[in-house]
Amino acid sequence: MGEFELIRRYFSPLAGQSRAASLVLGPGDDCAIERVAPGNELVFSVDTLVEGGHFPAGYNPEHLGWRSLAVAASDLAAMGAQPVCFTLALTLPEASPEWLEHFSRGLSRASRAFGLELAGGDTTRGPLTLTLQVHGEVPAGGAILRSGAAEDDYVCVSGTLGEAGAALDYLDAVSPSEDEQAVLERYHAPVPRLDLGMALQGLASAAIDISDGLLADLGHILEASGVGAQLDPRAVPVSSAVARLKGEEEALRLALEAGDDYELCVAVPRGAWDSLPDTVRTQLTIIGKVVSGSGITGIEAAPVAGGYDHFGSK
Repeated sequence: MGEFELIRRYFSPLAGQSRAASLVLGPGDDCAIERVAPGNELVFSVDTLVEGGHFPAGYNPEHLGWRSLAVAASDLAAMGAQPVCFTLALTLPEASPEWLEHFSRGLSRASRAFGLELAGGDTTRGPLTLTLQVHGEVPAGGAILRSGAAEDDYVCVSGTLGEAGAALDYLDAVSPSEDEQAVLERYHAPVPRLDLGMALQGLASAAIDISDGLLADLGHILEASGVGAQLDPRAVPVSSAVARLKGEEEALRLALEAGDDYELCVAVPRGAWDSLPDTVRTQLTIIGKVVSGSGITGIEAAPVAGGYDHFGSK
């Protein structure tokens, strides 16, 4: 199968399925055209996923289609952005129709679920690698940055943490138990908190998505904001499935250090907390507060800001 037939058969059908009003021209020309509404700003982010580093060799292509877009879209959620479109650069060792059918199916489901329309991309031959750039919009000056946290803000997280990290032990399970299946679902099909991020515009002082682990990603907020944080480990939300599988101590470690949950970690001023709509407040758990100084206290041997380093280590 040639490159252009590959694109026509598996990826052209993804264009237009979310009907993004801001996307004037999608695939088929030399460039896509995006219109940014007056008073809005364009936000964009790019992620590259490499087989064997970011996902296991031989990983289910339908899971990969969903997961690759979810990982990229989570950055839009952290900024409070309205999703618009994405591009895909796909490097393939071979043009396998079966693999492409499953991959494009997962990508299509994610595209519809997240409201991100395929705007274009590129295909080439080589080791399996995916690069996705996502575009979104925010009102001018309305993006939620990492650098806005201030002393006495609440430190909050959405959802529960640690499931994706726990799932790594069960990726090869033939007949996973109910709890194992629950954590595997969080790994295979993460859901970026796009609606929550948009709802936090003007209310959260800082935000980041949890990709490298809570402590590492919160550390990025603290470093950018020039503050520290005091956490209550008893308040960190851990799912009952992880606790049953791993025990409470290991479940807490995974919640603090494991990545790939793609929940949000946000700082919310105390005065804004009571102003949050119930639909927003119920998605967040207060796990501590922002304090003067630097680093994280309340957690024994808390690491400094870091995260995954492709050319080093955590």
